[in-house]
Amino acid sequence: MLAPIVLFVYNRPWHAKQTLEALSKNILADKSILYIYADGPKVNPSIEDLEKIKETRQTIREKQWCKEVHIIESDTNKGLADSIVNGVTNIVNRYEKIIVLEDDIVTSKGFLKYMNDALKLYVDEEKVMQISGFIYPIKTKGLPETFFYNVNSCWGWATWQRAWKYYNGNTRELLNNLSKQADFNTLDFNGGQGNAFYQQLVDNLEGKLYTWAIKWHTSMYLKKGYCLHPRYSLVRNIGHDNTGENCDVNERLTYQLLAAQIQVRKIPIVKLDLIIQRMKEYYESGSKEFHNSLANGKNINMLKKIKRKLQQIKTLLNVYF
Repeated sequence: MLAPIVLFVYNRPWHAKQTLEALSKNILADKSILYIYADGPKVNPSIEDLEKIKETRQTIREKQWCKEVHIIESDTNKGLADSIVNGVTNIVNRYEKIIVLEDDIVTSKGFLKYMNDALKLYVDEEKVMQISGFIYPIKTKGLPETFFYNVNSCWGWATWQRAWKYYNGNTRELLNNLSKQADFNTLDFNGGQGNAFYQQLVDNLEGKLYTWAIKWHTSMYLKKGYCLHPRYSLVRNIGHDNTGENCDVNERLTYQLLAAQIQVRKIPIVKLDLIIQRMKEYYESGSKEFHNSLANGKNINMLKKIKRKLQQIKTLLNVYF
């Protein structure tokens, strides 16, 4: 049986349509079940927000995007974090596996096949806790077609009930468990990115943030879990236009080229020094771009965009070893 797909939408009809159009063109889409969770309006919504929510809900009903489509609409606003955690938990407990998308993730035609192949191949490997369809636009020379390392990208991903049961949404417990290991540096890429991920947990504890991905990231880290990645991305995030809840402008990711298909073969579950090196190079290239802009005296708006880009790389580049 193929894994069910879960898509989370809210108030971005254009983004949702691009995501659904791409998904419908996937190999196996005509054999797959799709669940669409549509979040509801916030308290005292504007007329514009209500119209966008209405248009989004019309959009998701435009076509028969997959073999089966089930729409779950909320009358109230649960927020992205609660919507994803509750929706994933409900569906993965029912089917024991799941493929997860948000409304700004455009997939290549081989995305569903890659996900289903990997879910089947590694179903009994307890150390493998997630399949990712995304990889940053790193240098690919010398990299195998798929590889493992300790990452939980939330841009087009899949998991099993056996792994998701370890998701811990209690930030205080996560911080306490981390303190027992006295290992904050490896959570934060061995200190290479300051304390970005640890700080995200602290911000969640203090109420400055309300996010789910850092908690899944940390839950996997505490279980010493691995994530399978493709050499080339099978997804593109189109939400880097300041419309997303947690995404700023990032042109390097917006125009990333996608792989049509990725072949999945069983490989050893070990992390590669080469991928860690390539990720460091990617991060450092972002730093060079920022410093070069200072030297060239670009305008303040461009500097702000690059600063946001660097911060995004720091906080979303979920690398630890």
